Amino acid sequence: MKLSLLAAAALIALAPFASPAQADVLIDNVYGVRLDENGDIDRFTGLWVDDDGTIIEVLDKRDKRPERPTYLSDMKGQIVVPGMIDAHLHVMGIGFGALTLDLSQTGSLEEALALIDAFARENPGRPWILGRGWNQEKWGLGRFPTAEELDRVVADRPVALERVDGHATWVNSLAIETAGVTAETKDPAGGRIERLADGAPSGVFVDAAADLVQKVVPEPRAVDRDVALQEAQKILLSQGITAAADMGTTLADWMTYRRAGDTGQLRIRIMSYAAGIDAMTMIGGTGPTPWLYDDRLRLNGIKLYLDGALGSRGAWLKASYADDPGNTGLPILTDTQLRNLMSRATMEDYQVAVHAIGDAANAEVVSAIEELSESYRGDRRWRIEHAQIIDPEDLPRFGEFGIIASVQPVHQTSDRLMAEARLGPDRLTGAYAWDSLLESGARLALGSDAPVESANPFVGMAVAMTRIDGDGLPPGGWMAQERLTRTEAWRGFTSDAAFAGFADGRFGRLVKGEKADFLVVDRDISRVSPEAIRDTQVIETWVGGKRMYRRGE
Repeated sequence: MKLSLLAAAALIALAPFASPAQADVLIDNVYGVRLDENGDIDRFTGLWVDDDGTIIEVLDKRDKRPERPTYLSDMKGQIVVPGMIDAHLHVMGIGFGALTLDLSQTGSLEEALALIDAFARENPGRPWILGRGWNQEKWGLGRFPTAEELDRVVADRPVALERVDGHATWVNSLAIETAGVTAETKDPAGGRIERLADGAPSGVFVDAAADLVQKVVPEPRAVDRDVALQEAQKILLSQGITAAADMGTTLADWMTYRRAGDTGQLRIRIMSYAAGIDAMTMIGGTGPTPWLYDDRLRLNGIKLYLDGALGSRGAWLKASYADDPGNTGLPILTDTQLRNLMSRATMEDYQVAVHAIGDAANAEVVSAIEELSESYRGDRRWRIEHAQIIDPEDLPRFGEFGIIASVQPVHQTSDRLMAEARLGPDRLTGAYAWDSLLESGARLALGSDAPVESANPFVGMAVAMTRIDGDGLPPGGWMAQERLTRTEAWRGFTSDAAFAGFADGRFGRLVKGEKADFLVVDRDISRVSPEAIRDTQVIETWVGGKRMYRRGE
């Protein structure tokens, strides 16, 4: 994402987090609930933590407490659960999204235009108006918005606004003019310029075409990035996220994380996936980095894109969209390009994560994994990000090749009506097919895709268990046979998400030898209903035996 923040934002204090002096810590008198070494629900009353944040022992009520001097934290019977891990989000996107224009809650085009108008008036010094979150489907518009409509509220400065899924950008006429895009400009490979009847750009650039405009948007300064990272961490810690897979890390992002680590400001754990081959090589060189900053940061691998999203009709389908005959979406890479990129990364032991939403895209990635598995053996942990629409005949292949399906439960409730319109009733069998993926032998890693969706893992966990949205719809759950059990959903946001990021044995479970990442919450999520899990409140968030967040502070 490219933007220029107000200079004042850069002055936000990056105050060090509060923590006890380095020493063994006894976190005692807790009502603890965890998934134990076997993945079963287990209860405990204390954690004995070493000075580097590693759990020495998980203690039951009858267990003798350590005799040597420790720092004692009496939790007064509060409920403690493992820290939650988001297997797919965009750290810097969350931070920048919180500091720029957010259209995600708008319910109509006119509401969005009013918000854009107000934001522009409140920020007269910004050379560009930037933001994200618009969704023409939520607006009931039946089409993409246009540059002409944006011009009605902002004509004196360029405007560039990302769609909620990040796969289309809406701009005004001045932005089009600044980028030098005309009726003669050809659609780039893997992208589409939405056009007027005369061929002129209408104001929306889909997938790779968005780069035509993004390349002229001013880059944020390093200090802007530092502020955005602190904002992202504040949001994630408040929602109970102690670790996350950052999907699409640029070199600038990586340097932001390194600055935070060097100054003691990296408070969450980041499993990083580089934004393409160039970023992968510049960051990692000839292979993944070691774990840095006491297991706070590692470059695991590479994030590749094979298609776009359903909302912008960029997801690559085997047959035409039901609501757009003749359109099967946009494959961003050829089969040869995909295999070459995957092979280049794999031969240097980088983990490969490929974005695939449509059934054609998912089938193509699975076929590529099948071919590459013959040459590259060992523990590869191939990842398919989103894995939303899968031809039922391709489902067994996920398990056959040990593929990790990195899925985001809340996408299902957000996309339900749109998916029905895009696919039609006869092609929904393999849509958001979580239980079928598990039955195939695949492993699920659960996340949010924030800032596309809220990062709240308890909402994600509730949706995974019910397939019902916050309004209780549809009754009984959408395609309810694909629901996950409580422990499956919980593992997906903890130990299985850690496994997906090569972090198993380091964090993700409250067990001896792993990091003491945990939450203090207001209810026992092992016993309450899924509806009650959705409303879970995080009181405190601890990372490595140190409190990083307390509600109200």
